[in-house]
Amino acid sequence: MTGRILAGMTIHDPGRREFASDNYAGVLPEAMAAIAAANGGHQPSYGADVYTARLREVVREHFGERAEVFPVFNGTGANVLALTSVLPRWGAVVAASTAHVHVDEGGAPERMTGLKLLTVPSGDGKLTTDLVAREAWGWGDEHRAQPLAVTISQTTESGTLYTPDEIRALAGFAHERGMALHVDGSRLWNAAAALGVPFREFTTGAGVDVLSLGGTKAGLLGAEAVVVLDPDRTTGLRYLRKATMQLASKMRFASAQLLSLFEDGVGVRAAAHANAMAARLRAALETEPPPGLAFTQDTAANAVFATVPREAAERIRAQVRFHDWNAAMGEVRWMTSWDTTESDVDEFAAVVRAELARG
Repeated sequence: MTGRILAGMTIHDPGRREFASDNYAGVLPEAMAAIAAANGGHQPSYGADVYTARLREVVREHFGERAEVFPVFNGTGANVLALTSVLPRWGAVVAASTAHVHVDEGGAPERMTGLKLLTVPSGDGKLTTDLVAREAWGWGDEHRAQPLAVTISQTTESGTLYTPDEIRALAGFAHERGMALHVDGSRLWNAAAALGVPFREFTTGAGVDVLSLGGTKAGLLGAEAVVVLDPDRTTGLRYLRKATMQLASKMRFASAQLLSLFEDGVGVRAAAHANAMAARLRAALETEPPPGLAFTQDTAANAVFATVPREAAERIRAQVRFHDWNAAMGEVRWMTSWDTTESDVDEFAAVVRAELARG
């Protein structure tokens, strides 16, 4: 079988698309072309190549002249590395109870670094200064892990979106208390497309100290990055990346892909398309909604959250894959990607309507 694959045989259906996750989608053509362009010949390893050097320049153009970029393999690694760099061994991080670092990373932030996550409930996945204040206390108490960072997701795990002013308020609150602000930006491109403003306006300009810059969900192949916006608030990243097993030897291929997202607006344009497909899906179902369907969150980017009866959800899922979000309340998540088409959306909406009509 291996030989046949190498000979060009495809063993999956390339025309099939699901609504489970933007991780299901393949690689952007521009990113695949970037990999091919970076191939051939020799380049210095471990980030001393010309593509990583160019990436540093581009990141500073978009995030500010003090910005530093550290390509890594995956989003969990980016989050672990970013949070470790802003905390001492006794530090704690305030996060939403739905945050990816708390729910979906197998305890990696706490296992790998020893930090403590202090979580607070949030109905829409967003933190506010009042919510952070519930855990931002106890400095100097040797019996309590010291809350020294706040982490937010942009967009959130609930598909919602922070405005620049909301981030600025959180950053001000954190900085007044000596805390750093980290952004898990696994879908930062979708946020940029939804907000319609430059990255700098809702990151560096809003007071963010360090962020995890998503690549995989934006259409890349194993390429993410930590972007340090305020180097004064981080330490040891050069060494921590290796210690946390996130230092790529052939880094030029990760850097080339990340560069492709910045080139001619490719990343924002692809994310805008994914966002538009989610909006199309919601509109298709919100107009004369079928019985049993209710939406649970705003559709700010490329995710639609809704409740449907369990039996109908299983019938729909048998035809098109998607994930439960809160099985106890029948809440599901439908996600669109850079390669979702209008016909994909219309066909899926028809399936949802048909199955809900069956009762």
